[in-house]
Amino acid sequence: MTDIVVIFVIFIVSFFLGWLINSLLGKRSLTTAKKKAETIIQDAQSDIENLKKEKILEANEEAYQQKQKLEEEFRAKRNSLKTLENDLLTKDNNIDRKADLVAKKERDLFINERELNNREHSLNNRQKSLEESIEEANKKLEDLSGLTSAEAKQLLMENLTEEAKKEAAHLIYQISQDAKANAKDEARRIILSAMEQIVSNHTIESTVSTVSLPSDDMKGRIIGKEGRNIRAFEIVTGVDVIVDDTPQAVLLSAFDPYRRELAKLTMERLVSDGRIHPGRIEEAHEKVISEMDDHFEEIGEHTLHEIGIHGFHTDIVKTLGKLKYRSSYGQNVLQHCREVSELAGILASELDLDANLARRAGILHKIGLVVPKANESNFSKAGHEFVKKYGLNPIVLNAILAYGDKTEANSPIPILIQIAEEISQKRPGARREVIESYVKRLNALEEAADSFEGVRNSYAIQAGKEVRIIIDHNKADDAVSNQLATDIAKRIRKQVDSNNQIKVSIIREFRSVDYA
Repeated sequence: MTDIVVIFVIFIVSFFLGWLINSLLGKRSLTTAKKKAETIIQDAQSDIENLKKEKILEANEEAYQQKQKLEEEFRAKRNSLKTLENDLLTKDNNIDRKADLVAKKERDLFINERELNNREHSLNNRQKSLEESIEEANKKLEDLSGLTSAEAKQLLMENLTEEAKKEAAHLIYQISQDAKANAKDEARRIILSAMEQIVSNHTIESTVSTVSLPSDDMKGRIIGKEGRNIRAFEIVTGVDVIVDDTPQAVLLSAFDPYRRELAKLTMERLVSDGRIHPGRIEEAHEKVISEMDDHFEEIGEHTLHEIGIHGFHTDIVKTLGKLKYRSSYGQNVLQHCREVSELAGILASELDLDANLARRAGILHKIGLVVPKANESNFSKAGHEFVKKYGLNPIVLNAILAYGDKTEANSPIPILIQIAEEISQKRPGARREVIESYVKRLNALEEAADSFEGVRNSYAIQAGKEVRIIIDHNKADDAVSNQLATDIAKRIRKQVDSNNQIKVSIIREFRSVDYA
């Protein structure tokens, strides 16, 4: 019990001591807090005073700037008003001066008008006096000459008319002579200018093409066993194959450029492939023929691009490409047409005509030479009918028709085409008559052979010394073949003028094919 009392007493004493200490510490904290609060309040009041002063300064500064701005605007408006006032004063002064000038001019006009009236009156008086004097002089002249004034006037008019006619005739003659002289000089200048601008590497068509070989061993494969391959190649292509000592090359000879080109492409394909035998030769030749349309189109497009012509139909482009394998008097027809086109374009430009139409007409003027069923006599009409369906310009159509036909030209363009044609043909070395007669003779040999029934193909080879004819085996037997050779030889002797003996070879082949 005593322990509990002691503990209780200790607790009470401790509580009292704690309360006393806490009271003392609380008073000190309160005093410190009051001091801090007073310090914070003083600092806040100081900050407020400073902020207030700053705001007042900013407001004063802004008010000052606004005042300055208003004063500047006021000064500017005042200056503007002064300027307007000065302008108005200047205008008033100008108006006053102009009014004075107008008044002065009115006075001058009045004075001038009065002077003019006086002069007019004086001139009228003089005119009357002159008319009276002229009338008196005319009466005296009539009395002296015995002619009335009307008769004298008629005589004078007749004399003047006759003199004017003589002078006019002389002037017309002089102008005509000058025009003729100038026309000749101008025509000579234009043609020479056109010829100078055309740089044409003209080449004479050859009858031989060269095929390069990778080695001379290939010649043996081309000839084949006992000449089997070379004979098959000549029969299929219709050209002569010349195998001589020329290193790594064989020659293909034929007067027809198209036939020779087919043979060349076939030979190149066989050499590249390496397989050469009769069946492969026929296959390669047929393949080349089937691809020639694309080849013609490529040639035509290249030619048109070089001379700056576009917009032709594909059929015209292909047909134009065929002209590369046509020659006339030893002159390549496509090269000739290109030259005529360029010359006609230059001549048209010199004469202020449509150069594009002239070039189009020039490149197409001989297209009828390769149109089916056309010949030398009607190629212009055939070419006209061929291109007409593709909607070409009527001037171009007329130029094509007028070149080889008697159709009248409807514009100067056809005449320019004929002039360009003459320039191209008459150049030294452009044409060779001997080659043309040679080609015509070989064509005549083939035409004579083709006129017989049963003839499938005929080829004039060996420079016209042999005609090789391929016939259908089911239309002729051996006896008929012998008789056909005799008949063809007789017709050739009758129709073709030749001093040499011509060999007629009939080839009749029967082939059976089967597959195992």
